[in-house]
Amino acid sequence: MATMTPTRPVRRVEPMTPAPEARPRRSISGSGGRAAAVFLIPFFALFAVSMIAPVVYALVMSVFAQRRSGLGFGKPTTEFVGLGNYVDLFQERTFVEGFGRLAVYCVIYVPVLLCVALLLALLLDATVAYARRTFQLLLFLPHAVPGVIAALIWAYLYTPGVSPIVRALDSGGVGIDFLSVHLVIPSMVNIAVWEWAGYNVIILFTALQAVPREVLEAARMDGAGEIRTALSIKTPLVWPALGVALLFTVIGSLQLFTEPKILASATTSVTSTWVPNMWAYDAAFTRNNLPQAAAASIVLAVLAGALSWIVTRFTSKEPTR
Repeated sequence: MATMTPTRPVRRVEPMTPAPEARPRRSISGSGGRAAAVFLIPFFALFAVSMIAPVVYALVMSVFAQRRSGLGFGKPTTEFVGLGNYVDLFQERTFVEGFGRLAVYCVIYVPVLLCVALLLALLLDATVAYARRTFQLLLFLPHAVPGVIAALIWAYLYTPGVSPIVRALDSGGVGIDFLSVHLVIPSMVNIAVWEWAGYNVIILFTALQAVPREVLEAARMDGAGEIRTALSIKTPLVWPALGVALLFTVIGSLQLFTEPKILASATTSVTSTWVPNMWAYDAAFTRNNLPQAAAASIVLAVLAGALSWIVTRFTSKEPTR
């Protein structure tokens, strides 16, 4: 008897087809970089026209001077004087004294503004939720008032004879002249703080909102009160935002012009060359000495850049807790 052995099914082998060639992938970074460059070109063009070009023009103008022959009645000629305008600038007593007044203003204004803004931001962060938006709006409203209008309002409130504040103080036996030689700088500081405190409060309050809530809860569980939490936890964590506010405040302080210019019409304590910005304005539009005005502007720009670098280096370090 014959036996049959089972046969295994034969698998059909398909002919191998060559794999399709891999297509080269497009560089996403390359296309993205070109797109970013296209969108950034208008910004850099506007920045060059509105910022870099005026600085270069002022720098070039500051090394020239206009000379007149014939006892000053001849035709003016432009001559290259190099650093002559800068040398003459620092020999001007009114220009140097203006820097002294500006330094006193900055020493008072910068710490007062930052302390007030930080205190108000901490109070806003500690208040109930429904009142925060109302207080933010009330604090920011003075910043919405143009600087010239704010200076005019405060000039009215400072002027004796018309100010209700001065009249009320006089009726109480307190005679204060806010526009006197000794009080005119604190009066300007008050105007600037009233105008810019709300702006800095918003910056610091936004940073406080980013503080991790679990860190604050841990501090409260450890027994820290609201004051200790604000000083030891919240303030160090918002140090970068405080550094930004300090940088903006220092740069803005060097640009002091509107407040003294408006108050100069209400008091003799403020002259037309009271601060460096006013000195440059007077040189350009009263004495028609554009090269010296350009030199004064370059000096202020260099000072602002140096102070910005110092503030940036100082605020980049973490505060010691």
